[in-house]
Amino acid sequence: MRRAWLWFGATVMVAFSVAPMATLVVASFRPGGAPTGAVSDLTFENYVRVFETRPFGSVLLRSFVVSSLTTVLAITIAASAAFALAKLPVRGARALLAFSLGISMFPPIATVSPLFLVIRALGWRDTVQGLVVPYTTFALPLAIWILATFFRDLPDDLYRAARVDGCTPWEAFVRVILPVAGPGVSTTAILVFIFAWNELLFALTFTSAPEARTVPAAIALFAAEHRDPWGEIAAASTLSTMPLLLAALVFQRRIVSGLTAGAVKG
Repeated sequence: MRRAWLWFGATVMVAFSVAPMATLVVASFRPGGAPTGAVSDLTFENYVRVFETRPFGSVLLRSFVVSSLTTVLAITIAASAAFALAKLPVRGARALLAFSLGISMFPPIATVSPLFLVIRALGWRDTVQGLVVPYTTFALPLAIWILATFFRDLPDDLYRAARVDGCTPWEAFVRVILPVAGPGVSTTAILVFIFAWNELLFALTFTSAPEARTVPAAIALFAAEHRDPWGEIAAASTLSTMPLLLAALVFQRRIVSGLTAGAVKG
C-alpha cells in the first residue's frame, strides 16, 4: 500500500511539472495557439512563420553565443576566486563570500538604469559584450559561492600533496583541484548558462535591433498592438527550451553528482 501511494504521489508530481510544457508544445502545433482541438488541426505553420516573418534564427544564435561566453567567463573567474577563498590563506574569506552573495541580492530593476547609461556611453548597445559583461557580473557571486563550497569539501591533502610535488598554487589548482571538482564546475556552468539564456530585463533594455535581441526579449516583443500571436509565441518558446533540455540530458550525471557532492562523508 505504501508503495502504491508512493507511485501515485510521484505520478501526480510529474504530471503537475510536465503539464505546462506539454500544453505549450501542443499549442505550438495548433492554429492560433489553441491548447485543444482536433488531431487533424495539427500543423507546422507556427514554426514556419517564426522563422519566415521574424529573425528568430539569428536570435537563437545570439542567445547561444551570449550564454556560452557568459558561462565561460563567469566559470573561469569564479573558479579561480573560489579556489583562493576555499584553499588559500585569505583573510576574511567568509566575509568576502557573504559580501559577494549579498551583492547578488540587489534587484536588477534597481541597477538597470545606471547600467544602461554605462552601456550607452561605451557604445555597447546591440552588441554581444553589452550583454555578456552585465550577465557575468550578476552571475559571479552565486557561482563563486557554489564553487567555494565544492572546493572546501575537497580534502586539503590533495592540495598539500600537489604542493609537495613541486606544483605552484596555480598548477595545483589547474592540474589537481579542478579535475576533481568537475561535477561541481559542470553544475555551476549549467546554472549560469540557464540564467544567461532566460534573462529578460537587461536583454530588453540594452538591445533595440530585432537581430540583436536574445530569445526572451524577442518572444516578449512578439505581440503587436492589435494581435497576440499565441501560436508563434508557443512555437518560439518550445524551440528556446530545447537547448536547455538538451544540456540537462547531456550533463545529467555530472549535475546529479555535483548536486549530491558532499552529502555523504566518510
